[in-house]
Amino acid sequence: MKIVVVTLFPEFIEQVLKFGVLGRAIERGVLSVETVNPRLFATDVHKTVDDRPYGGGPGMVLKAEPLRRAMVDAAQRVPAARRIYLAADGAPVTQRKIAELAGMAGLVLVAGRYEGVDERFVEAYTDESMSVGDLVLSGGELPALTVIDAVSRLLPGTLGCAESAEQESFTTGLLDWPHYTRPEAWEGREVPAVLLSGNHAAIVRWRLKQSLGRTWTRRPDLLRQRELSREERRLLDEYQAEQDATRYGSGTQPLREGET
Repeated sequence: MKIVVVTLFPEFIEQVLKFGVLGRAIERGVLSVETVNPRLFATDVHKTVDDRPYGGGPGMVLKAEPLRRAMVDAAQRVPAARRIYLAADGAPVTQRKIAELAGMAGLVLVAGRYEGVDERFVEAYTDESMSVGDLVLSGGELPALTVIDAVSRLLPGTLGCAESAEQESFTTGLLDWPHYTRPEAWEGREVPAVLLSGNHAAIVRWRLKQSLGRTWTRRPDLLRQRELSREERRLLDEYQAEQDATRYGSGTQPLREGET
C-alpha cells in the first residue's frame, strides 16, 4: 500500500516511520509512505499557507489553494487513492473503518493545522473527514500516524503473526482479554491458574469471558451493538456474578452497566 500525507511538518511523519511496526512494514516493502508539504506550493515570497478566518475569531485557517496544489501532487503519486481529511469534527475512526481502508490501493491523508482548513478545499478535494477521538490536537499529524499504524497492522506481511491482528480489541466487536507473561508471581499477584493449566478449551473460554466482561465494564456501548450468542450471554452472566461476589460477598447487589 502507498500512503501520502499532506502536512506542513513532513519531518514529524518521517521520524516516526523509522520505528516499530511501521518501520518493519516499510522495510519489508509492505507499506510506502511519502509526504507533501503545502508550503512548497505557496506562491508568495513568504510561502504563506494560512490567513485570518472570515467572520472573525481567534487563530488562523489553512488556505485552500496551497492545499489544492499539494493534493494534486499527492494524487498523481497515488492514483485512485482515498482522500481523507483528519479533523476533530470528522466521523469516528473504528477498527471496521481501518479494515476498509486497508483494502484500498492507496490513501492520501490531509493533516490540518491551526483552527482548521478552508471548507471549500475539504468539500472539493477530499472524500471524507475522520477523527481519532473526541479531543482536540494541535494538528492532524498524530491522527494521520494513528491511521497509518492501524492500517499497516492489517496488511499481509507486516506482523510476524497474522493472528495478532485478528485477535486484537475491536476486531470482533469486543475489547481484548488480559495478557500475562513470566514470572508466574509478581508483587504478590499470580497469573490466573487457567492460563497455566494447559487446557486449551478452558483457556479459550476464559479469554472470551474476560473479553465480554471488560467490554461490559469499560465499553458497554459496544455490547449494545452486538447480538450475543447463548454461550456468550452465559459467560457474561458468570463474569458479572463473579464481580458481584468479589465486591459484595454473599449479600450480592448486582452491578449496574459500566460499573467496575
